[in-house]
Amino acid sequence: MSTRALVLTICAGLSLGAAALAQPAADVARPAKPKKALQILTPAQIDAALILPPPPVEMGPVHKAELAELHRIIAAATPERMAQARWDDDHEDPSAFYAVMGKGFDLKTLPATAELMAVVMNDQAVAASAAKNTFPRNRPWTSDATVKTCDPNDKPLKSYPSGHATMGFTVALVLARLVPEKAQALQTRAMDYAFSREVCGSHYPADTEASHVLAAVLATDLLASPALQDKIAAAKAELRRSGLTSR
Repeated sequence: MSTRALVLTICAGLSLGAAALAQPAADVARPAKPKKALQILTPAQIDAALILPPPPVEMGPVHKAELAELHRIIAAATPERMAQARWDDDHEDPSAFYAVMGKGFDLKTLPATAELMAVVMNDQAVAASAAKNTFPRNRPWTSDATVKTCDPNDKPLKSYPSGHATMGFTVALVLARLVPEKAQALQTRAMDYAFSREVCGSHYPADTEASHVLAAVLATDLLASPALQDKIAAAKAELRRSGLTSR
């Protein structure tokens, strides 16, 4: 083989090797996300079968009425309300309440409050997920393809209860304990945040109502837990020092 041919052969081999390295390995499994576990609450405390009624029967009279109501809600939503619903959809975390809490409330600068809220966020997420598994309910757009939704890629059998709404109501109740003077504004915001799930066509009214019930139980048990009392006290003291509450 000539020197030129040998060089071309080597270059071709190197190019093929580089191309192979550039391709993702199809047989390499991606590590699964670690499954969340309860930190404070117990499985018995989040047993949705003991807390919630089952959702309305698929295509029964109540379900049909909910579909009709959902169509009405979506049709009546102004562009501004739909934009709010989409923003809420993208913020399934305590930042949904920053405007209500006022200037200076940012968990990045409130470590004790952030530590408490991290535990709350974890346990409410586990509880909401477990409830969805207990009561598999089709999303509205699965039952009725004409329902417009913000989340066409959501898992279809995870409608009841709403995870967003459970988070919103739980966080609002905990923040109300920390900043009592904002309690009513927090609850109003939580209701509107939950309503966004209906405006988005992601959940039925019964889903957000169930979330409210579940969140009330979760927040009550979390706030009463002896294991959380030090964190609650530290968060309240931090918020007082920051001028975010006077109580």
